[in-house]
Amino acid sequence: MQDPYKKKIVGFYERHKRMPGYQEIMAATGLASKNSVYKLINRLVEEGVLTKDKRGRLSPGRALVGVPLLGLVEAGFPSPAEEELLDVMDFDEYLTPNKESCYVLKVKGESMIDAGICPGDLVIVERRGTYKPGQIVIASVDGDYTMKYLRKSGEKYYLDPANAAFKPIYPKGPLTIEAVVTGVVRKY
Repeated sequence: MQDPYKKKIVGFYERHKRMPGYQEIMAATGLASKNSVYKLINRLVEEGVLTKDKRGRLSPGRALVGVPLLGLVEAGFPSPAEEELLDVMDFDEYLTPNKESCYVLKVKGESMIDAGICPGDLVIVERRGTYKPGQIVIASVDGDYTMKYLRKSGEKYYLDPANAAFKPIYPKGPLTIEAVVTGVVRKY
């Protein structure tokens, strides 16, 4: 971020947790006219740093709230690494594209460790109209909630853990699928 004007607007946003108005941009950047600010804003909108709604209100753009995606890293045999800005990722947008139907749960227990879901992880889940066997779901079964693979045997659905130390759950009563797991977040 070499542009000093961009740096000052980003600094204002980080300090105040809101976008500056035209007068505040003039004060922060030293620009002398609203026309100069208007041109700066349009340039920053084109670059993805800012967005502007129909009423002209500013919001942070993908380039401001996202994290740089710099390239690929080999998880097999080592290869030459080249750093190249591929895109800017907004993790919020990436993990929860349908925000109104998504929520996050903290994992307790070890029944899904062979699926790479460990105690303390956060799972992003999404409510949907339909669910398919093979998906990892949040289900209400026999009065309790659990996270397991949804499986089907004949016409009956059951819940299958991803840990050999746990047994599948064959519901005695109703089985209600609440959501499907769409992502896992783990911090080290």
